[in-house]
Amino acid sequence: TPPPTTPPPAGNAMAAVAAMQPGWNLGNSFDAVGADETAWGNPRVTEALLDNVRAQGFNSIRIPVTWSNHHGAAPNYTIDAAWLNRVREVVGWALADGFYVVLNIHHDSWQWINTMPTDRTNVLNRYNALWTQIAAAFKDSSPKLTFESVNEPQFTGSSGDAQNATLLNELNTSFHRIVRQSGGGNATRLLVLPTLHTSAEQARVNELVSTFNTLNDPNLIATVHFYGYWPFSVNVAGGTRFDATVQQDLTDQFDRVYNAFVTRNIPVIIGEYGLLGFDRHTGTIEQGEKLKFFEFLGHYARSRKLTTQLWDNGQHFDRTSFVWKDPELFAQIKSSWTTRSGTASSDQVYVPRTGTITAKSLTLNLNGTTFQGLRQGTTDLVNGTDYTVSGSTLTLTASALTRLVGSRAYGVNANLQARFSAGVPWRISIITYDPPVLSNATGTTAAFTLPAQFRGDQLATMEAKYADGSNAGPHNWTSYKEFDVTFAPNYTGNTIALKPEFFAEVNDGQRVTLTFHFWSGTKLTYYVTKSGSTVTGTVS
Repeated sequence: TPPPTTPPPAGNAMAAVAAMQPGWNLGNSFDAVGADETAWGNPRVTEALLDNVRAQGFNSIRIPVTWSNHHGAAPNYTIDAAWLNRVREVVGWALADGFYVVLNIHHDSWQWINTMPTDRTNVLNRYNALWTQIAAAFKDSSPKLTFESVNEPQFTGSSGDAQNATLLNELNTSFHRIVRQSGGGNATRLLVLPTLHTSAEQARVNELVSTFNTLNDPNLIATVHFYGYWPFSVNVAGGTRFDATVQQDLTDQFDRVYNAFVTRNIPVIIGEYGLLGFDRHTGTIEQGEKLKFFEFLGHYARSRKLTTQLWDNGQHFDRTSFVWKDPELFAQIKSSWTTRSGTASSDQVYVPRTGTITAKSLTLNLNGTTFQGLRQGTTDLVNGTDYTVSGSTLTLTASALTRLVGSRAYGVNANLQARFSAGVPWRISIITYDPPVLSNATGTTAAFTLPAQFRGDQLATMEAKYADGSNAGPHNWTSYKEFDVTFAPNYTGNTIALKPEFFAEVNDGQRVTLTFHFWSGTKLTYYVTKSGSTVTGTVS
């Protein structure tokens, strides 16, 4: 959706925040804890990067900034001139591109602001000094620049919720007072205030509502962050699918902020969204399940009039080649800004390497669309011959699958597109597989990999139990371990690694039964025993 040609009138915060949709985060750059914006591995920000992000359809950009390494000592806490000028330069580029810009105090939240329960005076003085300088530096900037008081506020050593609420209210109101009194455009500039931890829990939302009621300022925006239902977001506790629980968690959180703020004409920005597993590895969550999550998130945010800002620490939009690392994912996200897309129960159909090929069925999730057919490349498959549709059940015929898998080489033999009346097509990969084969191995708690012939299959999750049936390894409240943290498949190396983090919480001398669950439905059992730093793995 193109941005408005002129900013909405001052005082119409709802219209301004609607115009900010959709948004993108310049993550792991100015918020990096280190010498400069490259400290966490991203290149220096360029005008070309911002131009290219804008060209993707984003109307707002959140520029997180960590200030702790870039200012002097008490009592003035003078911000380094070079750092402030560099931030001003990039903010200027973004405004020149037509972006709405959100500028904040970022990782300072856990570096020093969190000590406020035991060091209130020093923290408040430092916080106030920084905002006094930031407000002064940007007071004459475009009204499309907004300030956010603090990212993911948190407090260590407090007496509990009541004190946390009091301290965050003090920070938010102090920020508000400093900016409003600093003159220029800051008198009416839109200001973003977070909940504690930027959580959408009802108690946290209620606390921020109280602050808004007290401030009684029409140019305020509420913000929370959303990274999904935790077991799904990191792939732990068997949370491999975008199921009803994951969906309900999303609707509950978005409903809470909608009811608390939007219904009262207070706009809300989901200042960061994504999946927590992305911080390690975007393959932590299976592709189709991931796509369903983002499709629904975009849809439901629209229905609740919430502006969303995608968290991107460099893992999504390549900052030198200016292309999406996962074009399929971005296509789904972009489509969700304006419409719904049809999906299905899976994006994978597994066909055995040998034996008789039989028909395979998927359940279509129409999401208000109508199914229009299947296509391979530019060729339409034939309804009634290649596939049938009965209600929401799509069935690929045995004859079509036989043709599609060809010589039945392991892995993806064909990709089909299920097309719907709106949104993006749903890819269905036709995959030939045999049950994977695991082998015995020895290693250490620091480095243990078991040989795995995946034979076209993919690993979904792993369970770990002792002989008595109790759960083994980290998160011992569940038998299902965390993907890529405790175990990780290597499809090109034909191994599965069991990480030091797994063995750190395994009892010495007690055999652990591992159950590997694959996306084909195959389950394989494997046994490991830790003896000091030595690990022995066997298939029997």
